[in-house]
Amino acid sequence: PKGLPGLGSAPENFARRVGEMSNGRLTVRVYGAGEVVPPFEVFDAVSQGVAEMGHGASYYWKGKIPAAVFYTAVPFGMTAQEMNGWLHYGGGLALWRELYAPFGVRPFAGGSTGVQMAGWFNRELKSAEDLNGLKMRIPGLAGEVFAASGGTAVRLAGGEIYTSMQTGVIDAVEWVGPYNDRTLGLMEVAEYYYYPGWHEPGAMLEFTVNQKAFDRLPSDLKAIVEGAARATNQDMLDEFTARNNESLTTLLTEHSTKLRPLPDDVLDVLHSNSVIALEQLKADDPMATKISASYEAFLDGVRTYHEISERAYLNARDRVLPPISFIDQ
Repeated sequence: PKGLPGLGSAPENFARRVGEMSNGRLTVRVYGAGEVVPPFEVFDAVSQGVAEMGHGASYYWKGKIPAAVFYTAVPFGMTAQEMNGWLHYGGGLALWRELYAPFGVRPFAGGSTGVQMAGWFNRELKSAEDLNGLKMRIPGLAGEVFAASGGTAVRLAGGEIYTSMQTGVIDAVEWVGPYNDRTLGLMEVAEYYYYPGWHEPGAMLEFTVNQKAFDRLPSDLKAIVEGAARATNQDMLDEFTARNNESLTTLLTEHSTKLRPLPDDVLDVLHSNSVIALEQLKADDPMATKISASYEAFLDGVRTYHEISERAYLNARDRVLPPISFIDQ
């Protein structure tokens, strides 16, 4: 939604950067979802030239472009740091542009939230059996995984989530994390807050540009669009990193939020069905096979190094610093 901190402010920040960097030679006017087209029609609007640019999440276009899910998030896949590395230095961006080229659309990374939360639930999850019959707002490949695990996946735009939880249309919702979830007031309509975000470990948003409109720009303005997108992409991750913890503290101290880890057997079932869903996606779509090969090879490589870098360091830090504790509701 337009104006939502983090997600919604990214297009505004991009527009400001473009204007400043170009000294006013290129201006970007930002419209909210529904002002020009409905939220799930942004890609088509850019493709058809109704709008020169869009900002959204690629997994919403899965029905049209199955392999697009790789560019938002793959369950149990890359973190934001890994995703940015793959896109900009591992060949991921070139494949993304190849994927969108038939539609006349040029994609850019448009911001990442980092690891998300697993979501808000109106009941406690004690085992994988508790997923049966659960109606949850969860899009993308993760929605298929959730459905295969016994639940019902519902696709809703951000502006529809609160009311749908409040009225019982859904029983659970994944949105982002404490920063944006608190802004939407989700702690008012659900009690249990689960982690980790198995479904979106490094959720990436996108800027999409109509290719013909981009081609009309002189080279310096093309570079400005590219640079402004890169800056906005990093800025969003910085913002979520800074704001999530303070928002989580507010949720736990000022509201009745009950923070819970997903049970191991829930994670096991979700992972098993994630493997099946990914294999089916590759079997059905040649571009998914091509992109997956690049994605998986890069992930295997960075996991190897992260074992002796990020993971080793975090383990060492936890060994010497005071343990982390949460308020137990």
